[in-house]
Amino acid sequence: MNENITKRNKLLAEKVIKGLESRNMSGYYAKNKKEALKLALELIPEKSRVTMGGAMSAHEIGLVDALKEGNYTFIDRDEYEDKRAAMLEAYDADVFLSSVNAMTEDGILINIDGNSNRVSAIAQGPKKVVFIAGMNKVCSDVDGAMKRARNVAAPINAQRFGLDTPCTKTGACMDCKSPDTICCQFLMTRYSKHSGRIHVILVNDNLGF
Repeated sequence: MNENITKRNKLLAEKVIKGLESRNMSGYYAKNKKEALKLALELIPEKSRVTMGGAMSAHEIGLVDALKEGNYTFIDRDEYEDKRAAMLEAYDADVFLSSVNAMTEDGILINIDGNSNRVSAIAQGPKKVVFIAGMNKVCSDVDGAMKRARNVAAPINAQRFGLDTPCTKTGACMDCKSPDTICCQFLMTRYSKHSGRIHVILVNDNLGF
């Protein structure tokens, strides 16, 4: 990555981490994917039951492969015939992995969900939640983060899942009420009630959507 972008990302990450800490969440900065993987594994004890909410960023840094190959019980919903049963496993997991659709410079996390299994697990259930977030997810404020989540993350994810929504045809949010909409639930995480539960690894890279 360009050295000037890297310098900017590091400075911005320091601000974001201070914001997260003020909200009873822990923040970390990784200078590359390799360092992000190392940080993530340090946060996940061996023998943990781990599940995730379809986080592309976790795949991109190699975390999913590392968990499958390591001494962990990794619950892969793609391998379950009963998808609902796999989703319910998340609530009793030791660690839940996710990314964010967007976040603010002062540490507020924004997530949109269709089935709501991801946002509900982020809000309550798993003992620990570990977010992997590229610096491309950071926005100046809540308004900007909501716009990013709706106009960048949601249309791309709708395309990824092959859904029939207006945004897959226009590339932008149309505020639809389509049966296929994935914008059913919006979760804004502005504070963690429980210390040590939410951890956010910021990565000096463009990850996910």
